[in-house]
Amino acid sequence: MIDLLKNKLMKYPLFSILYFSQGVIYGLATVIIPVYFNEKGIPYSVTTAIVAIAYIPWVVKFIFGGLADYFILFGRRKFIVLGGGLSSISFIILSFIDPEVAIIPFAIVLLIASTGIVFLDVSADGWAIEISGENERGKVHGAMFGGLFIGMAVTSIAISSIAKNFSYSFAFIIAAIIVLFIAFLPLFFKENITVKKKQKIGKLLAVEFKKKNTQIVIIFSFFSAISFGLLAVIIPLYTNDVLHLDVAQVGLIVAVGPIATVIGNVVGGFSADHWGRKKSLYLFLGLNLIFAAGLIYANDWQRIAILWGIVGFLHGGHYSAIGALWMDVTNPKVGASQYSIMASFANAGEMGGTFASGTLVSMLGFGRVFLYSGWIYGPALIVLYLVKVKYKKLKS
Repeated sequence: MIDLLKNKLMKYPLFSILYFSQGVIYGLATVIIPVYFNEKGIPYSVTTAIVAIAYIPWVVKFIFGGLADYFILFGRRKFIVLGGGLSSISFIILSFIDPEVAIIPFAIVLLIASTGIVFLDVSADGWAIEISGENERGKVHGAMFGGLFIGMAVTSIAISSIAKNFSYSFAFIIAAIIVLFIAFLPLFFKENITVKKKQKIGKLLAVEFKKKNTQIVIIFSFFSAISFGLLAVIIPLYTNDVLHLDVAQVGLIVAVGPIATVIGNVVGGFSADHWGRKKSLYLFLGLNLIFAAGLIYANDWQRIAILWGIVGFLHGGHYSAIGALWMDVTNPKVGASQYSIMASFANAGEMGGTFASGTLVSMLGFGRVFLYSGWIYGPALIVLYLVKVKYKKLKS
């Protein structure tokens, strides 16, 4: 077995690969399934509502984080295997369900698949917090979310091509096999369980969330995530319905975003560690206020590829910096729980944006929704001003 405490650099590829599996599921939910539904004539509002339902476990991920912390004596690896396995089985089941005639069963199984990947997520988060130093957190978070968006890009390009050339059902099965394989990888790594008794999670969390700064970070997290929620599903729908691209072509265009996000994650991770969390967030969110709104000018595939790539890069930098900020205010003794609660508020903002996006497009059109996706960063930047952070430069 590989000991991560002795082989410190191995933490980066391990957590990147674990998050890659999340990217596969996320790509299926936000790219492949929306195009699949659109080809079947399912309304935008229903499509975005189904995807929003899949977000529910992410909004309440603190529950799963609490379970992972409560049963910390069993370690993190077991929950990773359990979660990945549940998600894989669910997508195999989805391959046999036709959403045109069984939309509710499809939504329920998709929800279960999302629940499984959340178990994997919170366990990976807790494990990463336990073995990462303060000067590593930006880079670790960058590696994690870099893996996530690489997974999204691979899904957008490869899985969409499989869906076009074979079938959506076969694409779901291939994705399920990939996730299952990744879920078993942690069994090859040694986990050092330092806690010898069950923890009093409730009391520790109560102390942490009474802190004013932590509460402000939560509010900021919510507002800063709404924009991506607005765009996540309607970008594939826009390229499919308005630009008249097929699922494989949509996958190629949409993949530009996640690929650029990977680069943004790396840049954001180093920026957060060297120049501070708050300065990095001001930069990435401020620029995204401009470029997300600029999507109103994306009237051909070239322009949407360029603008979506810029938005993805800035979003990646935002992800790394805010993730490092969450780690900074998190008590390692309740790492999975506290981190999950903060992430849950961000996920709630993203879910709200996704849920509303289909209805907003039907009422206002794609252009206005693109415009509002940029403007929503305004309130986030105002709240960011109130966040207190350490201004000292962290040594690498």
